Amino acid sequence: MAKQVIFYGAHWCPDCDRVKHWLGEHDIEYSFKNVDDGEGVVKEMLDKTDGKHLIPTLDIDGAVCQNPSSEELTELFGVSSEPTENYHDIVTVGAGPSALAAAIYTTREDLDTVLIEKGVVGGLAAVTDKVDNYPGFPEGVAGLKLAEDLRAQAERFGAKIELGEVTEIKDEGQYKRVVTSDGEYLSRAVLIATGSDYKKLGVPGEEEFYGKGVHYCATCDGAFYRDRRVVVVGGGNSAAQEGIFLTKFASQVDMLVRAGQMRASDVLVEKVMNHDKINVHFNTATEQIIGEDGKITKVIGHDKKQDKDVEFETDGVFVFIGLKPNTGFLKGADVELDDIGLIKTDGTLQTAVPGVFASGDVRSGATMQIASAVGEGATAALMMREYLEASD
Repeated sequence: MAKQVIFYGAHWCPDCDRVKHWLGEHDIEYSFKNVDDGEGVVKEMLDKTDGKHLIPTLDIDGAVCQNPSSEELTELFGVSSEPTENYHDIVTVGAGPSALAAAIYTTREDLDTVLIEKGVVGGLAAVTDKVDNYPGFPEGVAGLKLAEDLRAQAERFGAKIELGEVTEIKDEGQYKRVVTSDGEYLSRAVLIATGSDYKKLGVPGEEEFYGKGVHYCATCDGAFYRDRRVVVVGGGNSAAQEGIFLTKFASQVDMLVRAGQMRASDVLVEKVMNHDKINVHFNTATEQIIGEDGKITKVIGHDKKQDKDVEFETDGVFVFIGLKPNTGFLKGADVELDDIGLIKTDGTLQTAVPGVFASGDVRSGATMQIASAVGEGATAALMMREYLEASD
């Protein structure tokens, strides 16, 4: 039977943090009482310690100890001296811009933070040729450099980045268990910042020219195509909105719609169809992206109605056929998702599971911009700190 532990301490107390960490490493739950909450808590503690004011004070099934060492805790709880859990105050799933920004804040608050990444540290930003709309870089910044700088800053404050694929998050009350392909982690708070991937066409040339003519974000990359021709692939709201946005820069937009009509709202369809810079090609599947000397020159489509191939000369291709949120590992969990699989959160960025937060492109309602993802990461960090203090 688990021991009942009452923990008297304060959030500013280093030894309290040490004991909390030891308890986490041994998966021992406790009820925290903050001596800064008033004289009532202090009097309760002093009644148990014969007036000795020293924190941390632990009441373990009626046995009281003050500022115990790791050796004393091992004896009191009758457990192994070696940690039984890979414990951290905060476990972050993902290591993109939002996760790295959060880690900068949490580690500066002395919260032990580990980030688990299954792919590239920096996420989609790291594989973006150039980020032209991130504040503070008037000439733009290479996506890889931005990602590397964010990583270096997080690691400077003590964040740990480990490679692995998260397969499950379990709510065990005071602690959250994060299961990965390489082991398990225990924490008191979890941040999900796995981002979303743009759905790909899967046609020849798409991968080859990714970030070098093939794009998935008009607001990020549209300005590179001032007075040039572009192809937009897709027929939904995103394709319509982004296609209209691209007319601010491009001289001509050829929109390739696989179906016989657009799936966008009536208002957007009307705007697209009546725009003098947009040519809509219905029943046209995208078959191949062709280029030379590292630059796109044309797109090969297939006119399904006439059953023949058609060519579109272009300088760039923008693909808007939907998003694929990286939330597959949450199946069966109590984290609530929206219709397309993005994570629902409240105003504090907390999910339906207490202690589990989400930020960045994986969150329902996100703007899918690096700057806002970074901002959400900072907000999530502050909200997690408040959660940890309130739940102690």
